[in-house]
Amino acid sequence: MSSNALTGPEIWTRGPLDGSTPSQDVGPDPRAAPPARQLAWVGAHGGAGTSTLAAVLGGVDGGRTWPRPEQGEPDGVLLVGRTHAAGLQAVSRALDVFRCGDQPPGLELVAVVLVADAPGRLPRSLHQRIKVIGSAADVHRVPWTPAWRTGDLNAPAPRETAALAALLAAPPVRMS
Repeated sequence: MSSNALTGPEIWTRGPLDGSTPSQDVGPDPRAAPPARQLAWVGAHGGAGTSTLAAVLGGVDGGRTWPRPEQGEPDGVLLVGRTHAAGLQAVSRALDVFRCGDQPPGLELVAVVLVADAPGRLPRSLHQRIKVIGSAADVHRVPWTPAWRTGDLNAPAPRETAALAALLAAPPVRMS
């Protein structure tokens, strides 16, 4: 028996039993989690914060353009708007696109993301508008983040964004 021969019970041996060298060309681990679903941040209006959110949390910065899933672009949208009156109105108009079925084929609204337009509490009228939007879609709120305002995108994301980060890291849901 040679010195490099495998010994011990067969269950303990590693590699091919015929003594050949194992192939280094091993396929993907079938137990590995599927890759995260690609989501696009789409702004309901200019300055909504899509670039910052994509840089900090991941995903695709779609700007203000709907992705086209039939062309290999993300099939899920995180619709982004600011919490001021004009931003919430723009979000409502964009939600109408999905309500009427006028979105690109295969595109799904995953959630609405509302980014604080200023520090502090919202006026009651804006809070009421957010409740109405929440009756039509899942809403995630992103608080005022001073570091982002000054361009420091390496600062830790606020804890309120954990659910958004989880959405971006989740594997795709397959519909049967």
